Amino acid sequence: MQPVDYTTFKAICAELSKTWLPARLEQVYQRDRHTIALALRTLNQRGWLTLSWHPQAARMGMGEPPPRTPDTFTFSQQLRHQLGNLALVAIEPLSPWERVADLQFARRPGEPALWHLFVEIQGNYSNVILTNQDKIIVTAAHQVSSQQSSVRPIQTGQPYEAPPPPNGAVPTQEEEFDRWQERLSLIPDPLRRALIKTYRGLSSALVVSMLQTADLSPDQTTDTLSSEQWARLFDRWQAWLKILQTEQFQPGWLAQGYTVLGWGAVRPAESMQQMIDRYYTDQLNQQEFVQLRHQVSQRISNLLKKLSQKAQGFRDRLQQSDQADDYREKADLLMAHLHEWQPGMKQIQLADFLTGKPVTIALDPEKNAVQNAQALYKRHQKLKRSRDAIEPLLAEVQTEIDYLEQVEVAIAQSDSYRTADDLDSLEEIREELIQQGYLEDPEQKYRSSSAQTTNFLRYRTPNQFEVLIGRNNRQNDLLTFRTANDYDLWFHTQEIPGSHVLLRLDPGAVPDEVDLQFTADLAAYYSRARQSDQAPVVYTEPRQVFKPKGAKPGIAIYKQERIIWGQPQKGRSIVEQAETAS
Repeated sequence: MQPVDYTTFKAICAELSKTWLPARLEQVYQRDRHTIALALRTLNQRGWLTLSWHPQAARMGMGEPPPRTPDTFTFSQQLRHQLGNLALVAIEPLSPWERVADLQFARRPGEPALWHLFVEIQGNYSNVILTNQDKIIVTAAHQVSSQQSSVRPIQTGQPYEAPPPPNGAVPTQEEEFDRWQERLSLIPDPLRRALIKTYRGLSSALVVSMLQTADLSPDQTTDTLSSEQWARLFDRWQAWLKILQTEQFQPGWLAQGYTVLGWGAVRPAESMQQMIDRYYTDQLNQQEFVQLRHQVSQRISNLLKKLSQKAQGFRDRLQQSDQADDYREKADLLMAHLHEWQPGMKQIQLADFLTGKPVTIALDPEKNAVQNAQALYKRHQKLKRSRDAIEPLLAEVQTEIDYLEQVEVAIAQSDSYRTADDLDSLEEIREELIQQGYLEDPEQKYRSSSAQTTNFLRYRTPNQFEVLIGRNNRQNDLLTFRTANDYDLWFHTQEIPGSHVLLRLDPGAVPDEVDLQFTADLAAYYSRARQSDQAPVVYTEPRQVFKPKGAKPGIAIYKQERIIWGQPQKGRSIVEQAETAS
């Protein structure tokens, strides 16, 4: 993940100062243990200033509004109490070449600052610290005791001290070319390492971008550069310092990451704030998506393995109970031929009632014929009772397996992170599994949520009918039993776990065969049959789809269905074309 370096930090501060000062602080909300949002209102606009001290994604900038969930963090409560309804009057760097911003709050613009909120963007040491006008620490996002750090403890009631200055020389436009070249070439090193080690304020991403625009390799050593190459690099160096001085930043997207200088951008960004917020939100979402998907997938896989073993055990016992009638027939046969029994016999061979073929019956030599027959009758009754007890247990286990396989298909469909909807869908799956008792939620974080999202997957048929697809069991239920109307058509793979699919139709509209096939192809693709050449897909009217009493989310039965063969690979092409177009 690309860190916020000094150049990006300077660009963010410059844009915030131009567009968001002065501003009234209306609200404080802590999104998570690393991120807080301040609601700011100016004469012309209202927005949320995001401050993050995340170790890999520390940043500052305008972001999206926070979710409508309770904020239970102490840090935000303290900020709300001290800064509520004050004005943000200044955003100033604490010192040159430091990634620390001093956000100053006063009663109104033009008055002395009463509070200072220091935003330290320092990688693993990032922090947000509130001090009063005398620079005494009142609260901090992350307090550091003297046992944790003897260099710079951060505790309430102590004076605020700036972070230790970074190593390296201070870049200046006044520095002569010869002196600059001498510093870098003092010890032969690869260019990237030499620049970062020698001067402050440089990040790996910035140096690589600078070297690429100078047509130089980051791994080229300083002792191999020609005079012309040194001149090209110095020109880029001076251009960078000029941009910092004039604050003429050009935000843009790179093939991997972003730039605030415009160098190597493949497309421009709409604004600095939007670019920063989108990049770090996507990066953090992707990290969370990968971790959550692995966690849930492993849990489902383990559960299915245990349930499959349990079901097989029940089937084995049922197979044994299939012999119940055989024991009864042997008992009847023995009772009918008591006169042929002799004391001490270990087995007896008798002719079958129907076929006349010989049947060998094992006997207990210590029991007489009647006692042996009674033992066979008891065995018959025991196996019969066993079947009556096992069949509902097997049905219950099979229902669990069907449900978890449905969840497994939903997880498999979210194979990679593309948009925030992908993460939302996966979080809904986690919450569903918690509510169903398959995952633990020790903090009771997800049980109180009752929001139902409607971010279905959406496509258009050749005749421009809308197709909606559920991303998980909760959305499947919402789609089928809440969203669907009497004119729509409901699709699902026949006896194969998969998503519920809805072909939306206006009153009187009749879809062509191409529309039905299009929808069936998507239904086949969003199912366990994704890798097959074709799969049977049923479709019917939504009023013919029912949820069994007490059934788990996503489970439905249907009637008056028709069958069409869906082709998952054509469905894959439809999905890929839609992703390319977006």
